[in-house]
Amino acid sequence: MGKNIVEKIFEAHLAYGELKTGSPVGLKVDQVYTQDATGTMAWLQFEAMGLDRVKVPLAVSYIDHNMVQSNFMNPDDHKFLQTVAAKYGAYFSRPGNGICHQVHLEQFAAPGKIALGTDSHTPTGGGMGMIAIGVGGLDAATVMGGSPFELNMPQVVKINLSGKLQRPWVTAMDVILEILRRLTVKGGVGKIMEYGGPGVNDLSVPERATITNMGAELGATTSVFPSDKRTKFYLNAVGRPSEWAELKSDRGAKYSEVIDIDLAAIEPMIAQPHSPDNVVTVKSLSGTKVDQVCIGSCTNSSYQAMKAVASILKDNTVAEGVNLLINPGSKQVYEMIAKEKLTSDMIAAGARMLESSCGPCIGMGGAPGSGQVSVRSFNRNFKGRSGT
Repeated sequence: MGKNIVEKIFEAHLAYGELKTGSPVGLKVDQVYTQDATGTMAWLQFEAMGLDRVKVPLAVSYIDHNMVQSNFMNPDDHKFLQTVAAKYGAYFSRPGNGICHQVHLEQFAAPGKIALGTDSHTPTGGGMGMIAIGVGGLDAATVMGGSPFELNMPQVVKINLSGKLQRPWVTAMDVILEILRRLTVKGGVGKIMEYGGPGVNDLSVPERATITNMGAELGATTSVFPSDKRTKFYLNAVGRPSEWAELKSDRGAKYSEVIDIDLAAIEPMIAQPHSPDNVVTVKSLSGTKVDQVCIGSCTNSSYQAMKAVASILKDNTVAEGVNLLINPGSKQVYEMIAKEKLTSDMIAAGARMLESSCGPCIGMGGAPGSGQVSVRSFNRNFKGRSGT
């Protein structure tokens, strides 16, 4: 019987259990990464185990959340995370290097691997054709200590994509917003969303990563795309061609459910407060006064996204009364847009350029004023998030 992508990856990493929906399975993990808002506790828990080195092939300690150093606490955390990484054999990504998910996609994500991250948007890596799951700090610590990762085998739902996006105004973000509109924020609980169909070929790896990133808002365990020629192109572009491997579902693979999405039928969408599934068409809000626009976050901060923004801003000026903030997702993205003078176009238009970090998405600056309308390319709009 044919296997789906999830079954193939799980089978290759199975430590114990049976790949039967609802049954406990233990998986050998290739990569673990932490970020500074959750990583300090995770690394303290690992340290308490008394081991001399991490027991996974790759571990990374990222700093991207608590970047404002208004007192000693954040700098002290950052120093601890740097030294503990050096002590136990993990890579360290220092402040300004970028958002963990964007950097990990560029530097470490690879088809067929399993990664755990102490952040809910770890499924970003699914755009590369890997299983990437957000976990708690203790799960990350025990896996770094050599234990398999245990979970109940999720249902696997196929999202069957057809057609092509109506570019340039329809984007990958509209795809996942449409899925959220249909399924709600509880529609993915206990499930892994596996993308397939001919429409997959229309999406680049950064676009796929936008979709898998926002799969967290469905409540899904994770989301995953095939690894194909688009994946190979991306890995070549970031200097890691040897890590490419083709990965696709077999003919006759079984799924708990199949959902059809025609990319050509999707129009620009937007999530209203205060939930990512409160989705309506952009045109239905035509005429709404906007006070602030924030572009970036781990969802939409790739080079491709930044280049699109710069092309719109070039030779234009941000409207009077609108505050525009932009945070590219990584140092690599920042360097690329700087070399192509795209940052100049953004600054000339009146944008405020922020460092490569989570920034306004988690309320680290950029809070809108009282009663103001803020339009953001971010992943969450819960009441009280983003510093409001």
